[in-house]
Amino acid sequence: MANVVIMPRQGQSVESCIITAWQKKKGDHVEEKDILFSYETDKSAFDEPSQFTGTILEVLWNEGDVVPCLEPVCIIGQPGEDISALLPKKEEAKAQGAEAPKAEAEAPKAEAAATVPEASGERIFISPRARKLALESGVDMTKVVSTGPHGRIIERDINKALDQGFVSTTEKVELFLAGKLVETDDKAEEAAAAPAAAKAPDTADLRAYDEEPLSNVRKVIAKSMHQSLSEMAQLTLNSSFNAKSLMDYRAKLKAGAEALGLGKITINDMVLYAVSRILPKYPEINANLVDGKFRKFRHANVCVAVDTERGLLVPVIFGAENMTLSEIAKRSKELASLAREGKCSPDDMSGGSFTVSNLGSMGVESFTPVINPPQTAILGVCCTTNRLDAEGKVYPAMGLSLTFDHRAVDGAPAAKFLKELCTALENFELLLAK
Repeated sequence: MANVVIMPRQGQSVESCIITAWQKKKGDHVEEKDILFSYETDKSAFDEPSQFTGTILEVLWNEGDVVPCLEPVCIIGQPGEDISALLPKKEEAKAQGAEAPKAEAEAPKAEAAATVPEASGERIFISPRARKLALESGVDMTKVVSTGPHGRIIERDINKALDQGFVSTTEKVELFLAGKLVETDDKAEEAAAAPAAAKAPDTADLRAYDEEPLSNVRKVIAKSMHQSLSEMAQLTLNSSFNAKSLMDYRAKLKAGAEALGLGKITINDMVLYAVSRILPKYPEINANLVDGKFRKFRHANVCVAVDTERGLLVPVIFGAENMTLSEIAKRSKELASLAREGKCSPDDMSGGSFTVSNLGSMGVESFTPVINPPQTAILGVCCTTNRLDAEGKVYPAMGLSLTFDHRAVDGAPAAKFLKELCTALENFELLLAK
């Protein structure tokens, strides 16, 4: 009996996954635990092992397809087995239409193409879109290579010629399309073009570029960021505090960590600790806004923004307000390592109530962090800069940038949160004593 393999749901918040590679193909024999395909969510990558032994009778999705969770992905059974009842409707229609004549589909339609005579008297085909682009861009039509059906010039052929720097004039394009463009003697043309060539560099090299597709994770991140900016009323407050106490305490930790059996504790870990203590006092900031309803979290589930090769990921430290500084430091490093290796589960990156993003190590003095939906706020940690106090003494000032959703949080509580956080960080050792 044939079996349907479905797309797993990796976490409650995951609605769809992207197939990145098929390890087996239609017709291959598979054993249990053989890897069928690789896929990824917006945050993590996985391999799907087979739960059945048999032959892959049908593959329902291609590499790069976004597949809804719990939807059929492929069918495994015995060769010759009838699987028509297991095929989704779209696959049945595809199978029934496979016998349709191909000649009609391949032939250029009269309304989709316009024919023009060449200077040689021969006829060529050019699509209306390609014709319009050629006239607008002034492409050198003599350098265009047609790749459409039956030698028809299509829009991509014009774009390719432009990418290679083959440009002419609109007048010459019109002459070519009218069949009146006459090739001139090469030497005479070179002599006529010499003055222009002396004035302008070769545009072929100046137009050169490398093109690569947007990664699947980048697409998901782009969608999330666009959603964040288009659906929220975001406002950013900037402040700073005297970081001398924080940096002095960090120096003590570096000097005595080994003797006390402590792991590495960074400035960012100390910021996370302070955030976890202040956040529960501000329920509208320690929250998600979903479909017009507040989800006010009972714990400080702080997300840590991690820069990875696959994009920016935000794993969550759950219940951070109940953890010691050392525990927060250890957990943040564990999650960062898992994120960079692509091993964080979707549940590790969902359920966050607030995000901390640190660009201070890159010398950024101030920035506008974008909220991670559906959270209501995000904190940006900036670098330290030297400033003068009222007595003329130099001190290290560290900047903080708080972006909040003005639909959910008013300016006053947001400003109070930021001020209280600055005070806590300015007196960090006193905060540890609470």
